[in-house]
Amino acid sequence: MDSGFYAAMTGLVARFQALDTAAANLANAGTPGYRAEREYFRSVLLGPDALDSQLGRTVNNFGLLGGDKVSLGQGALEQTGNALDLAIEGEGFFAIQAANGLRYTRDGGFHRARNGQLVTGADEPVLSTAGQPIAVPPGEISVGADGTLSVAGGAVAAIGVFTFPAGAELTPEGANRYIAPQGAAPVLSRNAAIHQGALENPNEDVVEGTLDLIVMQRQAEMMQRALNVFHTEFNKFAAEDLPKV
Repeated sequence: MDSGFYAAMTGLVARFQALDTAAANLANAGTPGYRAEREYFRSVLLGPDALDSQLGRTVNNFGLLGGDKVSLGQGALEQTGNALDLAIEGEGFFAIQAANGLRYTRDGGFHRARNGQLVTGADEPVLSTAGQPIAVPPGEISVGADGTLSVAGGAVAAIGVFTFPAGAELTPEGANRYIAPQGAAPVLSRNAAIHQGALENPNEDVVEGTLDLIVMQRQAEMMQRALNVFHTEFNKFAAEDLPKV
């Protein structure tokens, strides 16, 4: 009975956490460049002494969510016809100079600011391969697959697409921007192509997100019913069997 109670408890906690993640993914199913988050599991107790007690051995037989990881899968590209809408196909992120530091995004909905700089929808400068803001002179704009931005046929700058070492985990900030891991230096991506006049859709669609949400809800309800069964059995044991001892 004890192990069954722990199984139901850990299952309920995991499903509630996964339910929050599924809801966030569904809420951003229309956000350009959004990276869906996926849950991963770990043991409840960690460290060399985790299995020294009976409680530790019991609890560690069941997994709990360790957290969420950003899925780096490719989203579908959607044509917009806007010359400064840019989509990345492959690995990497655009770098932007936000008010609170460097941030990274796959949302390439850019425009030319009044001061001539290439900026995000929030008027944050987009950085070049050299990590500098990009000045865009007036004229017909062309962006090559390698990120070279040209105006009236003359190259102006190269838009940076950056990636990080394998295993580095980006921290989500808001809907579609990310913070680099501490100590992880970004490098230019070698496996990316920029598409002009397009935006990248999120890598989770509405149908998949809705199904995930329904599944998580049903699993959470099932775990809650199991906990109620064990709770009833414990109360019965305490009320009827313990007084006989």
